[in-house]
This record gives sequence, structure tokens and C-alpha cells, in this order.
Amino acid sequence: MNLNGSKFAQKIPQLQIMTLCLHLPSWLCKSHFFNPLVSPKQPYKLITLCCSKSDEVKDANTSKEIKKLSQQSSWEAQDSEGKDYLYRLGAEADNMNIAIGARAGVIDDLFTGNFLGKDSDIVFDYRQKVTRSFEYLQGDYYIAPIFMDKVVCHIVKNYIAHFLNTKVPLILGIWGGKGQGKTFQTELIFRAMGVEPVIMSAGELESERAGEPGKLIRERYRTASQVVQNQGKMSCLMINDIDAGLGRFGNTQMTVNNQIVVGTLMNISDNPTRVSIGQVWRESDITHRIPIIFTGNDFSTLYAPLIRDGRMEKFYWQPTQEDIVNIVHKMYQKDGIMKDEVDTIVKEFPNQVG
Repeated sequence: MNLNGSKFAQKIPQLQIMTLCLHLPSWLCKSHFFNPLVSPKQPYKLITLCCSKSDEVKDANTSKEIKKLSQQSSWEAQDSEGKDYLYRLGAEADNMNIAIGARAGVIDDLFTGNFLGKDSDIVFDYRQKVTRSFEYLQGDYYIAPIFMDKVVCHIVKNYIAHFLNTKVPLILGIWGGKGQGKTFQTELIFRAMGVEPVIMSAGELESERAGEPGKLIRERYRTASQVVQNQGKMSCLMINDIDAGLGRFGNTQMTVNNQIVVGTLMNISDNPTRVSIGQVWRESDITHRIPIIFTGNDFSTLYAPLIRDGRMEKFYWQPTQEDIVNIVHKMYQKDGIMKDEVDTIVKEFPNQVG
């Protein structure tokens, strides 16, 4: 095709000339701008249409597609926003897990060696799980019906809260006198229901580093959420003797960690599906609603807005005479002790509980 002369340039629309020029080899492209009124003395002005030097448009004979590792490779995966998926995970996660470093079967056996076993972390299999199971509770134990009704209803209501047209408190506070079986009765209910809880104590609510206990609570809450998501089991977060860690007594001093823990628990109660551990927020990061259970002796020492009805449902546990007799009889039933004998012993030695 003869591209010389201004008459040809006037006959072909400018868009068509641009289309022709975009398919020309890059070595023909010059740094001049296109002038539709070219003169015959400058015949090659027509092919100087490329306004910028583009190396992305290659000749059809020389261009090659970028080879991908795999259609399912995570190395080239992108998230919903078009960003690098692995880079985003690395930027968001505060992950210090190094237990999968040189593990046999994961990398070549040549690099695992035989020194101190096959794993880089030789104590990984012996660490205590964050969640708690109750296989060690062998035998039959008595569970007070009113106690079971309160705990079971609280757990179930929180798991179906999105179906209920009402406000469901996230926290159940079980309080009462010392030694009345609040924790043990709750663990028996967990075993009966197949719940795998994450259990904390008041000793974990203080640290020499500011913010650590609050972060620990959020991590444990998200761990319970992962149990629901990955294992398909019910879970909950249980904090024993919370008034010992957060209570205000006569000569105690409020610390920064006390304030952060209270604020963290209040925030989780108000937003149970959006719990951060420091990562960058994204819309898909939705945490399962996990019920929380407190045990303690005196909740009046806690921060008042934390124990209000919208956040915490309070349950005062005081076993009756019948409950005590049934609990003791169930423990010694296999030894042949009759219920009447247990009733006589309990009446003979009153005030042994609490």
C-alpha cells in the first residue's frame, strides 16, 4: 500500500490511520506527532502516529505471552481488589509461626537432616493446644438443670443471633460464692454439647507490656472463630475469675492493661464479627460470632458499662440443698452409697459449700 501523499491521508479517516500505525513495528515509530496534512516531501510522517514510545505493543511474530506457573498458583493470584494476594497476606498478618520451616515431607529430605529429629521445631507436637477438650472428665456427673438451661441457651442464642429479631448479649457472667462448681459445671456442659472452648484465666489479663492482654483476648476470640470455621465444632471464649483480674478493690490500682482489656471486651460485645489483631481491614474478614462466658465471685467490682444488660447476661449461681445432694450422690453412686445416706451427711455438715 502506498502511504505517500496528503490526498491519501485526507481520504482515510484519522482513526483508521491510528489503527494501522498501532500495529506497526516499534522500530518504525518516531517521536514526532502525527500531522494529517503531510507533504509529499515527507512521506514517512504518516507512520509517526505513535504519540508515546510503547514497548508493550510488539510485532505479532516476535511477541510472547508471559508464562504462568499454574492456573491455580498462589504466587500470581490476585484478590478482589486486583492486588497481589500473597503480598497482601504478608502485610496484614502478624504471623510469627515458624513451626513449618524444615519439616520432613514438606521440603526435600536432603535439607531436613537428622539432627534433633526431622522438624525444625522439635517441641511443636508437645505444646498445649489453645482449645480445650474434656476427655479427662470420665464418669457421670450431675449437672443442675437450671445451670444447664442458662449456659446452653446462651450458647445457642449467640449462634442463631442472626435469625433472631432481638438483641442477644454476647457475654454470660456466672457469679456466686467460692467453690460452688461454676467452672466445673460449665466444663461438664461443654463436654455434653461437644463444645471445644478457648479458656483463659485472670492471670493472663495483665502484662509488663501495655496492650498485650487486650491483643491476647482478640487472638483467642479469633482462634475460637477458626475452630467453628475449620473444624465445624461449636466453640466459645471462657475467662475464669475475671473479677480477680479486672475487679476494683480497696487498695488495688487501675493499670493501662485493665483499661485496654475492659475496652476490648466492650468493643467485641458491640461488634462480635469484626475483631482486629492489627491486620489491615478488608471486607471479607468477617469473624464468626463466638459466645463469651465469665466466671467470678463479685461482678460489682467490674466496670459498670461492661456488665450492663446489653453486653452481659448475669446469672447468679447458688446451689440448693437438692443440687448438693444430687452432685455428691452422683460422685459416689458407684461405691454403693445411697441417696438417703448422702442427704443425711449433707444435713449433718451444713455450709460446706460457699
